[in-house]
Amino acid sequence: MNYKGRSSKLLDDAIAQFSSLPGIGKKTATRFALYLLRKSESDVENFVKAISKMKQEIQFCKICNNIADSDICTICSDNSRDKSLVCVVEGIQDLMAIESTSQYNGLYHVLGGVISPMDGIGPGELNIDNLIERINTGNVSEVILALPTTMEGDTTNFYLNRKITNPNVTVSILARGVAIGE
Repeated sequence: MNYKGRSSKLLDDAIAQFSSLPGIGKKTATRFALYLLRKSESDVENFVKAISKMKQEIQFCKICNNIADSDICTICSDNSRDKSLVCVVEGIQDLMAIESTSQYNGLYHVLGGVISPMDGIGPGELNIDNLIERINTGNVSEVILALPTTMEGDTTNFYLNRKITNPNVTVSILARGVAIGE
């Protein structure tokens, strides 16, 4: 991956690593690498340590599968949240998007994907069993399905609707589309 005009394989290697990140092209990767080259040794070391420590020490919450610094995430351990509401999301990015609105005060459950037979992802590959156990053994009164508006998301919604059999639990799906009324 030797680029015309560059004289350093080390720079090329750093650019290659940055450009392997989603959404980062060669120009942005080059900008990142050159920026770090101008930073102090200690700044770069702190950057590398933070990424390495994140990779080594981040855990997944034993309750909801969110990322956490310990066994239980800060959302599940927050006593001010409504523990009777569980919002089911595909991934951690979806949880973060909902949290950024500051409009929801319940708990979450991260499935880790959606059912996609074409990609070889069935219910067994997702965090569904612990969701059902959580619903049946906890104080959950409502499950809000906040899955993508795709065929896979709809399939997962349908599957979860069938799987949640507790009569004391209401299952809701986020509204979609444009409302048409009189």
